[in-house]
Amino acid sequence: NHRQWLTQRQDGTTIWWEGKVHQRVWFNPLRPEVQQFVTDLIMEIVDRYGVDGIQVDDHFGFPVEFGYDDYTIKLYQSEHNGQSPPTDYRNAEWVQWRADKITAYVGTLYQRIKQSHPLMVFSVSPNPQGFSLQAFLLDWYKWYQQKNIDELIVQVYRNNLDSFQKELAQPELIAAKGNIAVGIGVLAGLKGRPVSLEQITSQVNTVREQGFSGVSFFFYESLWNLGAESVG
Repeated sequence: NHRQWLTQRQDGTTIWWEGKVHQRVWFNPLRPEVQQFVTDLIMEIVDRYGVDGIQVDDHFGFPVEFGYDDYTIKLYQSEHNGQSPPTDYRNAEWVQWRADKITAYVGTLYQRIKQSHPLMVFSVSPNPQGFSLQAFLLDWYKWYQQKNIDELIVQVYRNNLDSFQKELAQPELIAAKGNIAVGIGVLAGLKGRPVSLEQITSQVNTVREQGFSGVSFFFYESLWNLGAESVG
């Protein structure tokens, strides 16, 4: 019904392949109509269903190669003296400009939620800051700096314990940890890609030792039903 709401690549394509099976398209979160649609969905949940909080992840942004739809191009031109966006979709200014537009919307959304439900938890579960910004235009650290996050659950999906510990030491994560609830997302396995209970245990222990608020497993079913170990 609203194909004009979709964002696209430079070649006009809109399909994003997730794995080898799932074809996705992306609403353009810079469009006011999309922002209103998402806000209405979230407010319907928090107003009607007695939930304690709402969580979004880094798909609340969109893939960095997108943003070449007519609406976004014209918006960029209006703020850059008629200049079109760079053809290099990883251009630092172009990345930050799109990310900042999403950040501005999140600030508006956060205030809208809090006006009606001051105790509602607004949670975000992104990848680590660098990847989140560069791959999905989601600058969660700026959300934190602007006090628009109540809880942060960072997806630290690493098989190597040294890499896992390195991500826990990132300065953005440490800064947030001192002021809001910060948990760590631990990879519990994927379909066809099991993770040993030994690896899960070592990562959970590391999170506990470093004083984070808790852990979240991705995903629940792979902890037992798809894992090598029995429930017992």
